[in-house]
Amino acid sequence: MAEKQSILIVEDDGDLAEMLNAYFRVQGYDVLTAAWGEDAIKLSQQSAPDIILLDIRLPDIDGYEVCRRLRSNRRTESLPIIFLTERRDRVDKLQGLELGVVDYITKPFDIQELRLRVRNALRRAKLETLVNPVTGLPEGKLVDEQLQKIVASPGWTALVVAVRGLQSFRELYGFVAADDVLRAVSLMINNVVREVGGEGDFVGHFSNEDFIVITPNARAREINERIQSRVTQSMDYFYPLRDREPESPPGNAERLSLTLKGINAAQGSFEDLKSLKAVIQRIIG
Repeated sequence: MAEKQSILIVEDDGDLAEMLNAYFRVQGYDVLTAAWGEDAIKLSQQSAPDIILLDIRLPDIDGYEVCRRLRSNRRTESLPIIFLTERRDRVDKLQGLELGVVDYITKPFDIQELRLRVRNALRRAKLETLVNPVTGLPEGKLVDEQLQKIVASPGWTALVVAVRGLQSFRELYGFVAADDVLRAVSLMINNVVREVGGEGDFVGHFSNEDFIVITPNARAREINERIQSRVTQSMDYFYPLRDREPESPPGNAERLSLTLKGINAAQGSFEDLKSLKAVIQRIIG
């Protein structure tokens, strides 16, 4: 039996929230509701829903702020969010789209249309889990497939490239700038692998901010050194000119940095995919 998908409805109009709750439960969803933005954030971080229906006007913080804070947390940054609102201004819609909402429904709305939009957003989200939405690199199941292939094979190295300080960078300069960093790092990694790698080499995401390169032992050292050199030399250029000195960013913000660690087949026998991923997770720290 397929697992139920979950919806978090964030709506301070009690009658509307109750109606949506009852409707989507009949449609086969697990439904949670919240009338306050702070409660919505807590619920999402405790147990991330599959999708959020988010009213913009809330009693404490508005839907834009809820969305910003969800996008700044690794656990909730990719949750599909549909705005429910009475606002019809183009500026309001653009503000929501800039925050990465997947759809925008104005009240009053047709409940059947809302159901279809929820269904379509969930389908898109399921397809997008195969590639990272920022870099376009494989992640999730596609990475697991590659790791599964090497579990019992000899002669491979897995290089994990981690960007540190990205959360602090995002808080200082915004989501767009932080996404630009990830895209630039992914391009540099891909270019190195294209230059010195081979046909069977693989580049993907082990997690949102951690890349993984799988290559034969013979090429691992050169790929490692080139990635380390290119990305490290570029780190300061991600900052605005005024903040390129190490002491420049406000406060005690952690600066962007790179860690690159490797694991290879000779370091031990891995019983299965789970044990291999656990070792990789440990070396990331």
